[in-house]
Amino acid sequence: MLPLSVCIIAKNEEAHIEECLKRLSSYGFEIVLTDTGSTDRTLAIAEKYTDRIYHFDWCSDFSAARNFCMQKASHNRILSLDCDEYIEKLDVSALGRCMEAYPDRTGRILIRSRFLQNGQISYEQTRVSRLADRRYFHFTGTVHEQLERRDGSAKAIYDAPVTILHVGYDETEADMQEKSRRNIALLESQLEKEGPDPYLYFQLGQCYRRLGDAENAFRSFDAGLSMEVDPSLDYVKTMVESYGYTLLDLKRAQEALGLAELYDVFAGRADFVFLMGLVYMNNGLFDAAVTEFKKSTTIEEFSVDGVNSYKAYYNIGVIYECTGHTGEARTYYRKCGGYQPAKERLKALA
Repeated sequence: MLPLSVCIIAKNEEAHIEECLKRLSSYGFEIVLTDTGSTDRTLAIAEKYTDRIYHFDWCSDFSAARNFCMQKASHNRILSLDCDEYIEKLDVSALGRCMEAYPDRTGRILIRSRFLQNGQISYEQTRVSRLADRRYFHFTGTVHEQLERRDGSAKAIYDAPVTILHVGYDETEADMQEKSRRNIALLESQLEKEGPDPYLYFQLGQCYRRLGDAENAFRSFDAGLSMEVDPSLDYVKTMVESYGYTLLDLKRAQEALGLAELYDVFAGRADFVFLMGLVYMNNGLFDAAVTEFKKSTTIEEFSVDGVNSYKAYYNIGVIYECTGHTGEARTYYRKCGGYQPAKERLKALA
């Protein structure tokens, strides 16, 4: 049996916790649950899967709750999850080999977030450090917490053979907005206490984007990107892309052309190349836009589903249709497969 404890914090998660724990139970890992004040059936459901259930008085600090949960585990090696995160793939043998080979590194798991966009289910994926030995690591940050070394030294990482489906974005719009407002308050409090930090500005900007507040999102991303950042980090790549989308939301498409100066740094990911296609498209530079969309379909690394396939083909089809090249438009709409907007355009052009 792999000496691994899965640590989960929960509050009123009856909608998700059953599926989360059911999937985990098949692996035989120790499951440690820390509840922060549930008033629904969360605890009753959890008791069917584990007897390692503890209570933590909520103090508006996610790291404090996670660290408490880790200390209650029987094993030093910890995988931290949320109730709305379900295991999709996990290679136990490969994971064991990684843990033995990298005892003092953090393992990054792949999280696929499901969300609804334009009436279609889509996915966004990113790697997040969630696997670590508690003797070397603990969580820091009141919200959007991160694993950091206890001795303050730089952490090394590896990609763990674990894929998670995150369904938290399935919540109602009202729930999402409430969560975003809560996180904004926590992030602003942390910034006030600890001073400027690019990761906190990134998370703040993402919260404002979910609220539809493009002005504050822009200010947050701009503050984060004005600081020294490592362009190899996933959150930095996403922050640059979110910055570009926010400029488009603000109808500042011409200003977004300045992102071309970062092309050589970030064009290794399809999302950035796709974004540049949108930037050129919004500036009426259709030939350049088509070039970028076509290039994005040749890049394997991506975050948002479709940027290197059907979404890129769809935008090429839109450009060809708008410029009177209906034959080419049909060709690219057909490449989109079951993407509903493309099916609708094909029907209109029939």
